[in-house]
Amino acid sequence: MDRYQETINASRVTEDDAFVAREVERIKETASDYGRPEVYKFLFNSIDLTTLSSEDCERSVARFTTRVNDFDSDYPQYGHVAAICVYSNFAEVVKNHLDVEGVDVCVVAGCFPSSQTFTAVKVADVALAVEAGAQEVDIVLPLGMFLDGDYETLCDEIIELRHTARRAKLKVILETGALKTAANIKKASILAMHCEADFIKTSTGKIYPGASHEAAYVMCQCIKEYYEKTGRKVGFKAAGGVRSTEDALVYYAIVRDVLGDEWLTTDLFRLGASSLANNMLGSLEGREVKYF
Repeated sequence: MDRYQETINASRVTEDDAFVAREVERIKETASDYGRPEVYKFLFNSIDLTTLSSEDCERSVARFTTRVNDFDSDYPQYGHVAAICVYSNFAEVVKNHLDVEGVDVCVVAGCFPSSQTFTAVKVADVALAVEAGAQEVDIVLPLGMFLDGDYETLCDEIIELRHTARRAKLKVILETGALKTAANIKKASILAMHCEADFIKTSTGKIYPGASHEAAYVMCQCIKEYYEKTGRKVGFKAAGGVRSTEDALVYYAIVRDVLGDEWLTTDLFRLGASSLANNMLGSLEGREVKYF
């Protein structure tokens, strides 16, 4: 038995999908209790505002970034999003046009969304993005290696990307819609954290079903157990289909229920989204808003 399998076997996080579903239903009953302006503001501040289109270009990404600058003047009472997330080749565009302090430059890298290429190509992509100004790097856990049980190669690659990212936050996307079961999501969460991921993230939102409340529950349980064992706090990011205020409140409730208030900071909680920003702003304003 290799060391990675031993680490997985030592975990006591549930693999019972039915139990997870019941717990999620219990938590969802409390989510509406958090429907308050201060929570809406926090959730807005936790958004990684994202544009990941095949039609993205320097001009469109510059406009997207400028909109974040404008928001800081137009709605100063609400603060700002946590980061702007773009393809790795646009890191410098965001960096050069972003004027708002406290908004990070985030990229998807490492052959997003499939993670299917040579490790050397992934390393080069991450290195170039960080050199260009990326402060956060989202990579995809190699699903093929995972499903093949090749945990050693998988972890060696993620560890190399972790070192390549240097001081940038590394978020590892599990693609939970492909993993499907609590057992698989648990294993992937443990492996990613073992490789010193700063965040574990649900989904790419590109190929498979996006974020689910059940996946979030299992991931948060793994984060809790990992913290109890190591003392290191790993963040949680829900992404892929998170659009409504009501849905965002459920993720907030899950994190609060499992991990507690200390995880409800933008350093440890993120929502990857585009349309959610407008919907959350609408909840704050009490009217429909189409700003971004």
